Amino acid sequence: MPKMKTHKGMAKRIKITGTGKLLRRSANRNHLLAHKQSSLKREYVKEFEISAGDTANVKRMLGTYK
Repeated sequence: MPKMKTHKGMAKRIKITGTGKLLRRSANRNHLLAHKQSSLKREYVKEFEISAGDTANVKRMLGTYK
């Protein structure tokens, strides 16, 4: 049986906390920032927990699924 490989695209986007939660970045923070309000841009910095329906699939892609 071959080894399970980490999906590198997913690994760059997801952070795993010490308790095992999966955090993702907010959208709308990459470009076209000149016309957006400063308060909105500060809101985009926050990280959010991945929804419960997606956690099993994301953990499988990261290779941490047990």
